[in-house]
Amino acid sequence: MLERRSSANGVVCYVSPLLESIGVPHAFSTRIGGVSPPPFDRLNLGNPNGCPVQDDYQRIWENYRLLQAAIGCESRRLARVHQVHGCQLAHLAQDHDDSLRADALITSDARWLVSVRVADCVPVLLASADGKVVAAVHAGWRGVVAGIVPKAIAAVQKLAGPGTAVTIAIGPCISGDAYEVGPEVLEQFTRCLGNEAPISRRVGGKGYVDLRQAIRLQALGAGLPPKHIDTTDRCTYRHAAEFFSHRRENGITGRMAAIIATRA
Repeated sequence: MLERRSSANGVVCYVSPLLESIGVPHAFSTRIGGVSPPPFDRLNLGNPNGCPVQDDYQRIWENYRLLQAAIGCESRRLARVHQVHGCQLAHLAQDHDDSLRADALITSDARWLVSVRVADCVPVLLASADGKVVAAVHAGWRGVVAGIVPKAIAAVQKLAGPGTAVTIAIGPCISGDAYEVGPEVLEQFTRCLGNEAPISRRVGGKGYVDLRQAIRLQALGAGLPPKHIDTTDRCTYRHAAEFFSHRRENGITGRMAAIIATRA
């Protein structure tokens, strides 16, 4: 289970004991700490798309600096991508373009800190057993049914070498009892996960999806043992004091980030 940590600079985040045991610096951020004013208060790490209300990027970069300092990664270069709710994975080498369209970043280069942004979707962090290959994944419902997490697991295994164990940490996101969707989304999860699909249907066709459990099932299906899977019960929608939520705030809200770097 993820653990809540407070740093000396005021930043509060969640970390995975499993990833800590490997020695990889990482964090799932909250909204606590930082310098942004309402409605992005305070540790805002991204702007909403297509919204006239925007945070100043100088504050966003300062918030990233504070988050990196909180996990001892001030010297690492931050890498982001233009997230598109798809299944594209970017391999980070010497050069990187933040406008690259993808929903996962993987690297074995110790100079980089890879990251994804969320505000209800699921942030997922992965690492090889030796901590030399890491990945960050943004998984909304489209990414889950498209298989972005199993794809990232396979990519870490391929880059780390045959037979390498992988550890995965599933971060705070909207919980299953708060994530109401239409019948077309329920059918997508049924096609993806069959009878194990973590959905509940309501009269009238709508229902609920547990994205976190769906990813856990995919990780198990990819061959990861339960002892290599970390998760949390924190809900971005329900726990407003800790997290931004796109759904709760009708789109006018900030972003959390999940960040990870290779073992030094």
